[in-house]
Amino acid sequence: MRTKYINDINPATGKLITKVKCSSTGEIDKAVRKAKIALKSWSETPLKQRSRLLNLIAKDFIKEKKRIGKLVTDEMGKLYRSAVGEAESVAYGIKENIRLAKEALKTDILKENDLVTEVHRIPVGVCAVITPWNFPVSMPESLLSPALLAGNTVVFKPSEMVPLTGQAVYEIFSRYLPEGVINLVQGADEAGDYLIRSDIDMIAFVGSQKVGRHIMKTAGDKLKRIVLELGGKDPMIVLDDADLKKAASFALNGSLRNTGQVCVSVERIYVHRKVADEFIKLVEEGIKNFRYGDGYDENAQMGPLVSESQRKHVISQIKDAVRNGARLVYGGNVPKDREGYYMEPALITDLKSSHSIMQEETFGPVVAIQTVKDENEALKLANDSPFGLGATVWTKNKNKGIELARKIESGMIGVNQGLASVSGTPWVGIKQSGFGFIGSVEGIRQFTVPKKVSYRK
Repeated sequence: MRTKYINDINPATGKLITKVKCSSTGEIDKAVRKAKIALKSWSETPLKQRSRLLNLIAKDFIKEKKRIGKLVTDEMGKLYRSAVGEAESVAYGIKENIRLAKEALKTDILKENDLVTEVHRIPVGVCAVITPWNFPVSMPESLLSPALLAGNTVVFKPSEMVPLTGQAVYEIFSRYLPEGVINLVQGADEAGDYLIRSDIDMIAFVGSQKVGRHIMKTAGDKLKRIVLELGGKDPMIVLDDADLKKAASFALNGSLRNTGQVCVSVERIYVHRKVADEFIKLVEEGIKNFRYGDGYDENAQMGPLVSESQRKHVISQIKDAVRNGARLVYGGNVPKDREGYYMEPALITDLKSSHSIMQEETFGPVVAIQTVKDENEALKLANDSPFGLGATVWTKNKNKGIELARKIESGMIGVNQGLASVSGTPWVGIKQSGFGFIGSVEGIRQFTVPKKVSYRK
């Protein structure tokens, strides 16, 4: 069979970085076998020892943050300073998971008269970890750390858009873990599809809703356990008493951060008609000064999109909206003086819920605004979506904001702020934005099954 390769493209230039060999079906089978062999020994390794090894891994992410940051910027276009910060944050993510694992994996002893029941948390088995390109270091960590700490072994497939970054993540983990505990496979849809059909016990995936549905159907054939963190179409509700400067600043950065390629980007803004004109004016002033450029440009606030196909998708949504009555206030053009997959950040208004840009995930640098008559209409529109990942509410009346937030059908809601939350709480989407969740004590337990041992005193 002919060997297949990934063309690893730099989105800032459109030029080839390198070709990376895709894993063959035989190589994927071998990786799964190695994980199966390593499972017994690793699952019996005390948590204290597993945690010690993960701590060593955390230290290396800090040591190598600049090298990893460069790979991220070259492969998917993220600003270099953000990419370095992402690599460094992985160390803190690992340490947080180690802290949570102590509580998540402890044995519970329950007593009733003379009956004693021990509830142990045991690993599921071999876990396929499949991760996206937009946060190619932190997303793998968010699945790898809890899976490994819980005693599972792993077959890791990074996105085909960031194969070198994925390899670097694998190398740091494998540096300290016993042979076969973590295994790397490379490839696109074909490799991922073969992996989820292979002799694994669990699939942990972060990515699109479409792929999540496919994984769920495939896993159902053999009742494989799954954790799916899927896409979002996050609403932002701006009431007539909001701090408009603060809200506009958040709208701008929440829509354009990482070139809009964030699962919790602000993708739908519902602003009260009384303040819509002023709010739009503030956003327009900000977007006109928002600089895009190469990830190594210290003055750039966003880089290119990850690929030509992603750019075409975003621009097609904008054009479709304009054809159907929306107003493109600013941007949305492809610069003629740059190679690579750049586009101007866009501000689009006069939107309706029927426009595709208010229904389907955009994943690009667009501020999309729809005017509403009151908070009830805003709430109805915010909830009229199959997605339910994040959301925000903006009002000077905190109690009103909290009350409205509790009615929004999303897993994570911020009132007068983004989604920052107390450490140890879950990252969770409801409706079609997730199945299971990550983060928190219960998030780690997603990678285990309970086992009861009962006896009489």
